[in-house]
Amino acid sequence: MAKKETSLRYRLLLAQSEIVHRGEFPVILLTAGMPGAGVGGVLNHLNRSFDNRDMATHAFAAPSEEQRQRPAMWRYWRALPPKGRFAIFVGAWYDDAFLDFAGGRISDAGLDERLKTIAGFERQLAAEGALIVKMWYPIGREAQYQRLRSLEADPEQCWRVSEIDWLRHAQYEALDFASSRAQQETHAAWAPWHCIAEHDPSVRAIHTATIIAEACERRLAGDAKAIAEAADLPAPSRRARHPAQPRPPAAIKGTKPKGSKPKETETETEPKAEKKRLDKSTYRERLAAAQARLDRLTRAAAFQNRAAVVVFEGQDAAGKGGAIHRLTEPLDPRRYRVVRVGAPTDEEHAQPWLWRFWRHLPPRGRLAIFDRSWYGRVLVERVEGLASRTAWQRAYHEINAFESQLLESQILVVKMWLQIDADEQLRRFKARKKDPYKRHKLTDEDWRNREKWDDYAAAVADMIAATHSRGAPWLYLPANDKRTARVQAIEHLAARIEEALDLH
Repeated sequence: MAKKETSLRYRLLLAQSEIVHRGEFPVILLTAGMPGAGVGGVLNHLNRSFDNRDMATHAFAAPSEEQRQRPAMWRYWRALPPKGRFAIFVGAWYDDAFLDFAGGRISDAGLDERLKTIAGFERQLAAEGALIVKMWYPIGREAQYQRLRSLEADPEQCWRVSEIDWLRHAQYEALDFASSRAQQETHAAWAPWHCIAEHDPSVRAIHTATIIAEACERRLAGDAKAIAEAADLPAPSRRARHPAQPRPPAAIKGTKPKGSKPKETETETEPKAEKKRLDKSTYRERLAAAQARLDRLTRAAAFQNRAAVVVFEGQDAAGKGGAIHRLTEPLDPRRYRVVRVGAPTDEEHAQPWLWRFWRHLPPRGRLAIFDRSWYGRVLVERVEGLASRTAWQRAYHEINAFESQLLESQILVVKMWLQIDADEQLRRFKARKKDPYKRHKLTDEDWRNREKWDDYAAAVADMIAATHSRGAPWLYLPANDKRTARVQAIEHLAARIEEALDLH
């Protein structure tokens, strides 16, 4: 037995060393089982077998107040290991579902919905390349009782048994039902369950380590592509439109820009007249009224049990920054955070692509305002070839699932697309070039994006068609007139908050 353990530990260390060296994918190990099933002994064995400098173990207690203010999966997203690292999750997202079911906080249907969320989460991680290995340690009810009693009787082991363990023993049937359902509904090629029923602690630990070693070796041998492809989802059909879903606005189509980067001698063109342009006096009145209304709503007692995520998207120079500045101007800075999204950092590249957005979700009573957002995956990353076709098509499903979890956690999702035409964009580019205070906003990338106007228009149309929903609808804001767009953005956010708080 000792020789076998030594050989196995060597295999694990070799595999871990190679995974760390490559830095291509993370390894997520999940252990779950009833109290008394021996999970603690397995964890000790694994932490002795691996180099723990590249291994983290996460055992989750009841959610803290901070965690309860966000979607249930928030704390798990924050604990995900980056590429090239290992993490052991003890119970984790499965324990949450099992305990809520056993405690009567969710029904059979609620358990099924929770398991669907879990399956989608694991599928997304696998499609991003994560190696996921899940292990279940069963124990019969009578064996569990005897195990807990024997631990209690041992002066050196009695600390391991708590009142919670006996409560779980009393809930055995419900927990057993929930775990059986979970193993059926969430077992997949990309996130398989392994049932490890050995009673001998040494044999149980060796069996666990063997499963992990083999999974790591298979991945290193090159099965990553097959697993990721199996976990990918097909792109949604543009014809399968929600009853309340708007068709892509006509203004997005047929507005191909004339010319590209202007020469120094070009004269500035006048913007096209718009039907409704606000004069300064009317603009100031409506802006002040909208700002006061929004400030009042965000301070309301009812809003302290809610939160809001506000997304601003639009073409370059569409006025997102100006709209955000006017929106936040009257607000208490402690009540909001502006998240400006650019190219991902090295740290963010090492995680699933939605990870960096999960980190910025607001607690209750707060707003998170995104200047560009997760929609970059289906816009700039699609058009510029920074994400594969499979990845950006899969992202529609992942975005909808992400926003559904926000809504379920009482986080209001407000999404606005600011649309300008090509002539107006050209006029603003030229104005920025001449203005020493705005020149820094204009980059070579802006000109390159302009040359791909039609490609971006098609991506925007697909985005709206695939991600508009009753709970998280898109507002299309014509923005050739900055004043009108700014006022309408603030008024729309205020109206959505009033609706959510049932104040309208």
